[in-house]
Amino acid sequence: MMADDRVKTADDIISANRAYWSKRARTYSESIRDDELTNEFHRIWFDTLNGFITERFPDKDPSRIHVLDIGTGPGFFSIILAEAGYQVTGIDLTPSMLLEARKNAGPLVDAAADSSTGSIEFLEMNAEDLAFAEASFDVIVTRNLTWDLPHPKTAYTEWHRILAPGGLLLNFDANWYRYLFDDNARASYDEDRVNADAIGRYNENPDVDYGIMEEIAARIPLSSILRPDWDIDFLKGIGFDATSYKDIWKTVWSEEDKVAYASTPMFLVHAVKR
Repeated sequence: MMADDRVKTADDIISANRAYWSKRARTYSESIRDDELTNEFHRIWFDTLNGFITERFPDKDPSRIHVLDIGTGPGFFSIILAEAGYQVTGIDLTPSMLLEARKNAGPLVDAAADSSTGSIEFLEMNAEDLAFAEASFDVIVTRNLTWDLPHPKTAYTEWHRILAPGGLLLNFDANWYRYLFDDNARASYDEDRVNADAIGRYNENPDVDYGIMEEIAARIPLSSILRPDWDIDFLKGIGFDATSYKDIWKTVWSEEDKVAYASTPMFLVHAVKR
């Protein structure tokens, strides 16, 4: 792969990510609305997230649980958690994503304290540099984010800082772009593309330059690391009790996604701050 001097430093990666997701915000938001907010996967994700949180805080009313949704994108996690009654803050690096999130959330944004649902506040913020005081949140949720961070150790350390003691981290991710560093992973990725195309699941978005993500992925640390074992080891070292759910994809993915991304199954990193 040809080197691209535009995507080299951490600042370049942040800028490239913001530009990529700014361009993709509208169509990505539409896909989330069609694929998750309006069908059975809304309930599946609601039950999954709410189940882990209530298991951790069985005696705490949702209205007293503060959740930080990091990399909220068009607001999917924030919306379903607010519907469950939690007080949610959703952050993202990209202003256009936050605009879509506010549209999707509707009246849940800044809902009144006496509302029958929870509420959401959306803020522009870098996942590695959080403008919150220590122990500000009971729960952190995130999806498909950590793989894309230039400094994942910094991010995890920040997340530990802003969680209250006993707080819960739910990080859903996958070994995205590992095929750039592993020939076997490349063969499996290519097979996924063929199988996805056969079921009509894989189609290029003409508005997006997907090559830029490969340029970014080639320069970020987690693309070449087999996860979630790395995450668990690091989190234990900074003060979490951590475990992984490597089969979570079987619960939260559609049958089409199981074909399209068979070589990169989603895992869950589940961690509790000591």
